[in-house]
Amino acid sequence: MPQPLLGLLLSLAVLFSATHTASAIEVKVSAQALERTLQAQLFNGPQGRYYIRGDANSACYVYAESPHVTFVQDRIVVRVHARSKLGTSVHGTCIGVSLSTNTDVSLIPEAEEESVGFRDARIERLSESRELNFLLVPFMSHKLPAQMKVNAAVLMRQLLSRSTETIGYALSLNSLKLHSLLVEGDSLVMDADADLKVD
Repeated sequence: MPQPLLGLLLSLAVLFSATHTASAIEVKVSAQALERTLQAQLFNGPQGRYYIRGDANSACYVYAESPHVTFVQDRIVVRVHARSKLGTSVHGTCIGVSLSTNTDVSLIPEAEEESVGFRDARIERLSESRELNFLLVPFMSHKLPAQMKVNAAVLMRQLLSRSTETIGYALSLNSLKLHSLLVEGDSLVMDADADLKVD
C-alpha cells in the first residue's frame, strides 16, 4: 500500500471535517510523493530493484532501480537506472556484456474517475544497446505507468478508517471524483469533488 499518498490525502480529509455535502477541493501532490508511491508499488523487491528479466539469482538479468520523478512543463518525467548482464548463462555465469544506463519516460497525468492515471508515455532517453532497449521500452512505456496508477478513493477510505483515533471524528467517504490533474510548477494539482460524512 502506498503510504506516502495516505499522508497526502489526510490533508484532503481535514478540508472536509466540517461538511457533509459534496464539495470541490484542490490537492497538491509533490514529485517526491509520486516517487515514494512508485517505490512502494513497483520497486519493492530486494534492494529496491524491479527485475525485467531474471531475478536476484540469475546469471543473466535486467533490472531497474532508483526511480526519480520530476515535473517538466505539463509532463511527469520518471528516470530509472537500469543494469543488465546480457548473454548466455553457462554453468551459472553469464557470458556476454554488462550494461548500466539511465532511461527516462515522460507521462501526462489523467483523472480516471477515482484514480490518478497516466497516458501518452513518451520515451525520452534509452541506452545505446538495441537488445537492452527491446526490454526497456515495454517496461518504461507500459508497465511503469500502469504501476504508478493509484485509486485515490480507496486510499482515502483506508486513511479515514482510522480517523476517530487520529482526529477524534469518524469520517467516511461516500464518493470521490477526480476532474483534472495538471502539472503546475513543482506540484501535481488534483481538482475533485468529494462527499464526506462526519460523525
